[in-house]
Amino acid sequence: MQKTERLVIIGNGMAPGRALEKLFETDPTRYSVTIFNAEPRVNYDRIMLSPVLSGEKSFEDIIIHGDHWYIENQIMLYKGHKVVEIDRENHIVRSEQGASAEYDKLIIATGSVPFIIPVPGHKLAGVLTYRDLDDVHAMMLAAKARGHAVVIGGGLLGLEAAAGLINQGMTVTVLHIAPTLMERQLDPAAGYLLQKELERRGIQVITKANTKEITGTDRVEAVHLDDGTIIKADIVVMAVGIRPNSGLGKEAGLAVNRGIVVNDQMQTSDPAIYALGECAEVGGMCYGLVAPLYQQANIVAAHLGGDHGAAFVPQYTATRLKVTGIDLYSAGDFGEGEDREEIVLRDANAGVYKRLILKDDKIIGAVLYGETADGPWFFDMLKNKTDTRDMRDTLIFGQAYQGGSPLDPMAAVAALPDEAEICGCNGVCKGKITGAITAKGLTTLDGVRAHTKASASCGSCTGLVEQLLHATLGDAYNPAAVQPMCPCTEYGHDDVRRLIIAKSLKSIPAVMQELEWKTSCGCAKCRPALNYYLVADWPGEYEDDGQSRFINERVHANIQKDGTYSVVPRMWGGMTNPKELRAIADVADKFHIPAVKVTGGQRIDLLGVKKEDLPGVWADLNAAGMVSGAAYAKGLRTVKTCVGSDWCRFGTQDSTGLGIRLEKFMWGAWTPAKVKLAVSGCPRNCAEATCKDIGVVCVDSGYDIHFAGAAGLDIKPTELLCHADTEDEALEIIVALTQLYREQARYLERIYKWAKRVGTPSILANVVTDRDKRRAYYERFVYAQTFAQIDPWEERVNGKDAHEFAAMAEFGMPVAAE
Repeated sequence: MQKTERLVIIGNGMAPGRALEKLFETDPTRYSVTIFNAEPRVNYDRIMLSPVLSGEKSFEDIIIHGDHWYIENQIMLYKGHKVVEIDRENHIVRSEQGASAEYDKLIIATGSVPFIIPVPGHKLAGVLTYRDLDDVHAMMLAAKARGHAVVIGGGLLGLEAAAGLINQGMTVTVLHIAPTLMERQLDPAAGYLLQKELERRGIQVITKANTKEITGTDRVEAVHLDDGTIIKADIVVMAVGIRPNSGLGKEAGLAVNRGIVVNDQMQTSDPAIYALGECAEVGGMCYGLVAPLYQQANIVAAHLGGDHGAAFVPQYTATRLKVTGIDLYSAGDFGEGEDREEIVLRDANAGVYKRLILKDDKIIGAVLYGETADGPWFFDMLKNKTDTRDMRDTLIFGQAYQGGSPLDPMAAVAALPDEAEICGCNGVCKGKITGAITAKGLTTLDGVRAHTKASASCGSCTGLVEQLLHATLGDAYNPAAVQPMCPCTEYGHDDVRRLIIAKSLKSIPAVMQELEWKTSCGCAKCRPALNYYLVADWPGEYEDDGQSRFINERVHANIQKDGTYSVVPRMWGGMTNPKELRAIADVADKFHIPAVKVTGGQRIDLLGVKKEDLPGVWADLNAAGMVSGAAYAKGLRTVKTCVGSDWCRFGTQDSTGLGIRLEKFMWGAWTPAKVKLAVSGCPRNCAEATCKDIGVVCVDSGYDIHFAGAAGLDIKPTELLCHADTEDEALEIIVALTQLYREQARYLERIYKWAKRVGTPSILANVVTDRDKRRAYYERFVYAQTFAQIDPWEERVNGKDAHEFAAMAEFGMPVAAE
């Protein structure tokens, strides 16, 4: 259908992104959309910049709308185009780079700009702000020198910046002018507890600190306080506040006070122009938290779609600090007053502090530290002005203790009203979550995240969402995807891997200590997983722990049901020669190997090898130039090929050559689970490429790349990923895809299961659509390969570790299921 109206948006943050989502849901064909984004990138989740700074997430993890989303919705996105003029008379917007677009409706969503304290030295190199991804990249670059950072401002952003910088290895000092931290969101008691926790983590906190000047010759060297204190600094991060970025609206002649003035439909003084987000002033207020900004987005979307009854209504907001391991919740008004009473609960040993402020028996404020599960319940009562007289004696203990007998957590969350807010980051209420679970048949946390965005940002509401899944589905709920990785820990695979990177943990003992493992040495489930994550995440820094591998990987052979082993030497792309065949025959004769079989992966399997003969078998095969085929490995197994264009009359490309090239390039790479490839020389598919983890079907115009197939316990055809014109391009895509899988998948999770969990669009965005990302994944794989332990047996049989095999102690590992 022809789109009849032109919608132009200045800014590409979270609020306009949400407005477009809502607009496309209700009226997908009405507007042709053009976006000017001053940043040179797509829309991302700004409230998750802190985990990016700390190393817990990458930019790819916080993208809200990838390039494919703009393409699918026919949006013209100008990246890196700062708008410099709004021509209201002719309804035209112009960018600094000379691009222009005509509009029927215009949304200004220019956000805010950080406030810089105008002290002497504030323009020195090394003085940074903290508002966008460029700021984060600047801080991460500065942190590589492991120097001293001073953060000016002890509010939300300042403390998140401090936590991220100390995780990056810097020495960090926070300067805050008020007597306690986060004084706008916390009372003094909670601020004190927060300061103690930050200091325990190594962050120095100085309150009542008034910055006098920043000194340095060419760049920052120190910060001077007005009491004479001098603090060494290699960088200074200003995080003292923000101002609405309203200058463009003012230049266009719109009504502007602190922000661009709008009515409760978010319209400016020009009815064709809307303002949205931190740059807008509605009802005399400018908002910075995401919940009211999303409400504004919903209003704009409704108005553009023809619903002129929707209106912005100011609401209470709740605050959480996005620092891993610190539980903090604040909402409402917690000031002092004669007409107020308070209920306080303190548990010094547990580090728990709870305070409720009541007026006329209604909650008007809540501060929770250390134990925040009841935050949404208190917040719901605050918004609804619930009378608490009948629960006064037990109110502070939370929802589970109301009504006479304690409720378990699942029953407590089930008792919340549908309008109760569960996810503050994305403004998602309980009714939306339970409605999506029922209507769309959702059974997993990932499904809820994909359809509602609940728990998709900071993750602090994950437990509540899981409880809603359980309460809604009952016995049909299978929480396997969010269970701990083993009984030794409370963490799931995703959190363990995230924290390994965030905390720079580079040994199994370090992981177990920092993540508070319940056992001294782990178990047969967690040790192999931890070993893989450390190998994959710290190439060149972590030394592979052989005793944390399955027995098959430790002896480079597959144990059989009678206790003997099978040995499969590698045959590149299924090709061999007389020398290799003679070597295999000689080994079979010398060691009296009872069975020799051709495998489905185009190799030869020596079956029935005695354990004590394995060193000798490998010594003879190594001497003939043969290495392990890794038929046991959580890594690359085989690359099956047909003869292709060299011999077959139907062959379109050199499938054997590509198969050999792929196998030699990727040989020795550990992966979360086994990986099998195939290259077929034509669509007749003799190499069975369309049931492999990754498959290539050669065609006249190049190479069709398939992935996520299975032909074992599960039978699944592949999905077509993309087409490559050249062999080099095909190799780069396949290697990048493998590296993405290495970095995202859980241990023992096959490619097809990983792809189902993360979604094909996400994979496409990383290895197909964005060539820069693809190249980055490719280069990370290449870097890791420089440290890959390609042939451990060769070292052992040549004397480096000749007696290790005989003395090898079993770790108690079960035989790996293949």
